[in-house]
Amino acid sequence: MLAIAHGGLVEAGRTRPDGLRYAAAHLAALRAAAAVLAARARPAAPTRRNQVTSVWSLLVLVAPEFGEWASYFALGAGKRAAAEAGIPRVVTAREADDLLMAAESFVAQVQSALGVAYQPRLEAA
Repeated sequence: MLAIAHGGLVEAGRTRPDGLRYAAAHLAALRAAAAVLAARARPAAPTRRNQVTSVWSLLVLVAPEFGEWASYFALGAGKRAAAEAGIPRVVTAREADDLLMAAESFVAQVQSALGVAYQPRLEAA
């Protein structure tokens, strides 16, 4: 999941339409959060009725140290959906750039917290 998140960050950095850059960065952060859940989450008790919830809500339960990040990215989920739907001017260039930088920081913190080193793929010459 972290390798896919890194790939999403690269894609976001290369994407010019602001909305698509925002969406790609948000999805990269979502994948990093999923990596935390995959590493730390425990199955719920079988007698308990499971409710559908967001990755960001689950992240707070599983890794409370990422609570501020979860709140930040949860607030951007609606904009991401609107950008993916092609709604024009839903995201400014500044918002897309800020979210990309935040996603890069978040992915790096997740990587550190999970004790996983990331080795970027070398491009063929």
